[in-house]
Amino acid sequence: MNNLLLYGWNDSLFRQKQSTPFSGLPHGRVTVTHKTCYEVVAEDGLYLCELSGNILYGRMPNEYPCTGDWVIFQPTDEGRGIVMDILPRSRTLCRKKSGTVSDKQMIAAHVDKAFIVQSLDANFNVRRAERFMVQVLEEDIQPVLILTKADLGFNEQEIADSLKHLAGKAQVFTTSIHSPETIEALRRSIGEGETIVFIGSSGVGKSSLVNALCGKEVLETSFISDSTGKGRHTSTRREMVLLEHSGVLLDTPGVREFGITSGSADVLSSMLDISDLEGTCRFADCTHTNEPGCAVIEAVANGTLEQGVYESYLKLRREAQYFSTSEHERKGQEKTLSKVLKHYAKNYKKDR
Repeated sequence: MNNLLLYGWNDSLFRQKQSTPFSGLPHGRVTVTHKTCYEVVAEDGLYLCELSGNILYGRMPNEYPCTGDWVIFQPTDEGRGIVMDILPRSRTLCRKKSGTVSDKQMIAAHVDKAFIVQSLDANFNVRRAERFMVQVLEEDIQPVLILTKADLGFNEQEIADSLKHLAGKAQVFTTSIHSPETIEALRRSIGEGETIVFIGSSGVGKSSLVNALCGKEVLETSFISDSTGKGRHTSTRREMVLLEHSGVLLDTPGVREFGITSGSADVLSSMLDISDLEGTCRFADCTHTNEPGCAVIEAVANGTLEQGVYESYLKLRREAQYFSTSEHERKGQEKTLSKVLKHYAKNYKKDR
């Protein structure tokens, strides 16, 4: 038997289930997603589930289950089932789908903490950390910055200086899989029933860190290329691992591109220490680009605000605004398509 409390099941989810037409069916959590089916952990074991017709043809693809979703399913054959409903999501981590303007790719649902993994080598990139933090803060997910491969040697002061504007928004852990005490400190920060998602580029050591936290090999790892200094994609699917006497860990495929799908002006300003400055600008609607009396531009000029942080703020703001505009158009198209699908489903039932 599986204790679903360790997987994050709680009273709120129970009440949501009771309000559905399927309250008498078993429930479980999606641990692995495949192209056409889903691995679901339930109280009495693991199930490989497909989608019901109502979900497959009545919902948009980004409304299909993702890893971390809680679903209600109808068992069929031994170890198999059909997903009948998906409980409402909260704290969902997503990113802009590669190659699109406004499509979202769901990464994980019901996430408590996001472990943003950066390696202390040539792959270290504070701008990338900012991008990840914007996305998780917007979804009310607690960001935690994990610096890996500390055994390789690094300039401690240089790293601290580059992260000083983020340190107050996220707890920072410096780790090495060769230093058990650093792994134990990180393990103690994970509460029972919490869902932790690991995000970061390929080769930063996410899978190795998950293995170290579990104390055994649960995810495949790979080496860094000597010629390019980059890692290859080891994780090709989002996979959930239960940490003994603690929470659940969710490793994600390494991402080369992480296009943001949100990022309000307030979140951006607060995260990058600009909110206090912009309150003293001459104009209330100051864009912080070329207006006279702009406190943000003045702070950059006198060195109070780093040039790199300022440029990152402008870039992320433009990207979020562009996605928001494109998403508005996409939602209009989806609404029209949804009407067509409902009309088709209604006529299909009549014909039957």
